[in-house]
Formats: sequence, structure tokens, C-alpha cells
Amino acid sequence: MPLLARGAEDLGIRLDCRQIEQFETYFHELADWNRRANLTSVIDYDGVQTKHFLDSLTVCLAAGNPLPASTRVVDVGAGAGFPGLPLKIAFPDICLCLVEATGKKTDFLDHLTGKLRLDNVDVCHGRAEELAHEPALRESFDLAVSRGVARLSTLAELTLPLCKPGGTSVALKHGGVESELDAAGNALETLGGRIAGLHPVNVTGLLDNRVVLRVDKTGPTPDRYPRRPGIPTKRPL
Repeated sequence: MPLLARGAEDLGIRLDCRQIEQFETYFHELADWNRRANLTSVIDYDGVQTKHFLDSLTVCLAAGNPLPASTRVVDVGAGAGFPGLPLKIAFPDICLCLVEATGKKTDFLDHLTGKLRLDNVDVCHGRAEELAHEPALRESFDLAVSRGVARLSTLAELTLPLCKPGGTSVALKHGGVESELDAAGNALETLGGRIAGLHPVNVTGLLDNRVVLRVDKTGPTPDRYPRRPGIPTKRPL
């Protein structure tokens, strides 16, 4: 996987032979399952290396490199595993929870984590609006990550209730997010978060105006949030 390896080095991440083999297996399993489960529209070999695997690793621009061992990470709206599973392959000592509402995708995630022999990975089938009220998950994660889930005013309500105070939420976005930032002020204040950084992505293979947004959890989220499924999208704070 030369494109992935080269781009990872741009990020300061060195992937060993075993990790490259895991990414190869990931690609082949993704291509196989995609024929019947429609997991992603990007399935060519080069595209998966850059637009899925490498893009996932850009979380480190905002969250730090390396991610400390035993960091509790939750991927909200994990889909086919991005960005959470590439982070787990690159930093195998983190603890990962994958939150996904679509059954065929959680089936794939369960299969893949077994195929890759990954430890300390939980796949949670359900909506973040409901799972974030479960005592075992609420405000229990050091880092929440997401990609392409929602605008920030909605995304904050899905991710911040899962972050412990002092934790961080990182979202992978394309450029032109200024309007999102402006519109999210009330949501962040209500939910206990603040914008802590906006990092442009200048990595070989990803020179298409991507940015990594960091939101720090500054205090506890009121118990009523998140609201019922669908409400954060229909009526953003």
C-alpha cells in the first residue's frame, strides 16, 4: 500500500509490515462485502488507500500522534469503520467503540474486527442519541471521532455527550466550514464544548481542501441531551 504508507509518513506515522497486511486485508474484505452490502462508493485500490485509510489517520492532526495507549475512542456513525478502525490498526493499544445504526454495517464491522484479530473493539448497534444515555457509555470516552456524519451544530449533540469532561471530539470535514462554526455557537455552549482548532490537511494524496476540526469538552453535558433520535438533525440547537 504505497500511497497509504507515504501519506502516513507525512503525518509522522510509521506502519510496520503487520499493519500494512491488516490494511490489505481490510481493503479486500471491504471490496468483497461491498458487492452485497453497499458500504461505500469509493472502492478502487488507490481511492481506499487515500480517501478512506489515510483520511482516517488525519485525526492525529488534531488529537495528537501517537494516540496514547488505553485512550478510549468512540467512532460515531462508523459506517464501514472510518475513521475508527484505521486508527485502531495504526495505534493498536487504544480501546475503540464503533457506533453504527445500520445492521448490515455492524455485521461487517463485527466480521472485520474478528478477521483482523483486533482486541478491545466493541461494536454498538444503535443510534448515538440513545446510546449516549447508557451509563456505560455516557461521558466515558477520551476521544470521539466522526466523518461525514452531520453539520457541527448537530454533530456536537451526537458526540459531546459521549466525551468525558476534558475529552475531545474530532470531526473530519471538507473546507468551507466557516458557516458551520458560526452556526454551532449555541450548541457548543449548551453541550459543554468549545472549538479548539481547525487543522488543514496537507498530506500526499489528500490535497482537496480537507480540514480536521477539534472541539474540547469543557464541562458536563446536561442530562437531557442528546434529544430523541432525529431531533438533533431536524432542530439543531
